[in-house]
Amino acid sequence: MILPITIYGHPVLRKIAKDIDKDYPDLEKFMADMWQTMYFADGVGLAAPQVGRSIRMFVLDCSNFADEEPELEGFKKMFINAKITERTGEEWSMSEGCLSIPGLNEDVVRPESIKIEYYDENWEFHEEEYSGYAARVIQHEYDHLEGIMFTDHCSPLRKRLLKSKLTGISKGKFSAKYRFNLAK
Repeated sequence: MILPITIYGHPVLRKIAKDIDKDYPDLEKFMADMWQTMYFADGVGLAAPQVGRSIRMFVLDCSNFADEEPELEGFKKMFINAKITERTGEEWSMSEGCLSIPGLNEDVVRPESIKIEYYDENWEFHEEEYSGYAARVIQHEYDHLEGIMFTDHCSPLRKRLLKSKLTGISKGKFSAKYRFNLAK
């Protein structure tokens, strides 16, 4: 089932998400719904808070970027109870967007590499290192688990300049091809 995307301004996007266990209600269905929702919305990643659930889960599929980074061929993963344990390397800037902030892209500076611990959809534990585009997308989705939006990484001046645009988005002044939830 395609779930509605939670839009900037909704309180669930600012909560620190909770760990879950394998007995989480309807987990298999929710995992399938996350994939279906992400693909329907043309996303590269989607975190559970973005569909209204404050749990530590996100999905991503970076395989469309394999032309630039061949190691991303078939890179499709689910992260449950993820914890970034280290961020290293040179910081670099790249334009980012977000399904929860439709129509807005901003340059965000992030470290080049990360180490992360997580469980996959089969509850197998992983400790892995990523760099480049994969590390960027993981950090973006991980931020959602921490109640952080990509615009929080902008400079204070840029945040002031974005304020009216973000207020408009929170009130539904945007265009999106997917269903969404606004704060009430």
